[in-house]
Amino acid sequence: MSATDAARDEPALSIDVNSDLGEGYGAWSFGDDAAMLALVTSANIACGFHAGDPATILRTLQAAAARSVVVGAHLAYPDLAGFGRRFVDVGPADLFADSAYQLGALIALARVAGTEVRYVKPHGALYNRIVVDPVQSDAVADAVAAVDPGLAVLGLGGEIERSCRERGLRFEREAFPDRGYLPDGTLAPRAAAGALVTDPAEVAERAVAMARGVVVCIDGSVLPVAPASLCLHGDSPSAVASGRAVRAALADGGVEVRPFLPMGSG
Repeated sequence: MSATDAARDEPALSIDVNSDLGEGYGAWSFGDDAAMLALVTSANIACGFHAGDPATILRTLQAAAARSVVVGAHLAYPDLAGFGRRFVDVGPADLFADSAYQLGALIALARVAGTEVRYVKPHGALYNRIVVDPVQSDAVADAVAAVDPGLAVLGLGGEIERSCRERGLRFEREAFPDRGYLPDGTLAPRAAAGALVTDPAEVAERAVAMARGVVVCIDGSVLPVAPASLCLHGDSPSAVASGRAVRAALADGGVEVRPFLPMGSG
């Protein structure tokens, strides 16, 4: 079954498109942030723990502000060598402090750039862990609530959604057109067959299906989804081509692309 065949007849009125940006570090760059900022409505900006140095982060925030792209904090485990994709068995007190530290740094740099952090989206291994780990999800949600309870949290669901609801934080779900899904609704491990979707046409087809309410898993099963945002990984070699294909396909499908949150006041 194709993603298009699985989609409902009625398209979503609107959908946000986000990407993970600002992930360069020193002399090393990852992805084409400038091109992606022309295609997305929200940007998850690295906070220095998995990627991003202060100068890179500030430049990315300034570029996002110039394009009126909404900014979110891309929190991660302290794992520069592993790009934040390795689980770190950190205790809740340390994870609380790590999360608050990263969020505070991005808030300060966003202010300098003339924009405002509007939401939080954890990265990589932390993102996946807090779907199933109530202790770590509580620590992240506690940090967000302590720093700014007006921030939203963007994620996959599960424990982090519960943690946010219990603390009065706004939680919004997202979906990944460029990633394969397991039948339980979680993302397939990157090493698994079908975990990464790199063909722009296929990514675009999946994006329209997700905006309309369904995702086709790697085993062919179909799950309902209700995302506020679609994520395109900015470090993928086909990210820009996929982003252009997604924007065109959503427009052709009658799906308006707009931020899931309003722009910050700066």
